[in-house]
Amino acid sequence: MNAQRLARQLIVDEGLRLKPYRCTAGRLTIGVGRNLDDRGITRSEALLLLDNDIKACWGQLATALPWVVQAPEAVQEVLVNMCFNLGLDGLLVFQQTLAYLKVGSCMDAADEMLRSRWAGQVGARAERLAQRLREL
Repeated sequence: MNAQRLARQLIVDEGLRLKPYRCTAGRLTIGVGRNLDDRGITRSEALLLLDNDIKACWGQLATALPWVVQAPEAVQEVLVNMCFNLGLDGLLVFQQTLAYLKVGSCMDAADEMLRSRWAGQVGARAERLAQRLREL
């Protein structure tokens, strides 16, 4: 079997959709006919998506906030985690937190994060991220 030729045929027959849609049978589908309702994705596929999403968040952060590239790893990881959760636009709303982090005032940044509405929504996640900053 020639898997590459078959893949090209399946793309023609099934189409290639990069966002979820309902197929003619009403099943949630993505990619080249991947039935998410019945089949889902594998752990390795989920981790590949996660890796790609982390890289995308990092790229957005490094472009929007160039100082992050020189920040301690814990700061980088906290900000990528928040970007992953909030999106870049949502993260950029945390102007005071970001200002504190830019000058290395991690304790103040942690306190500021925990005063946010977001911290009330995500609870333990915000506590863990704030703790990472307090340990610097």
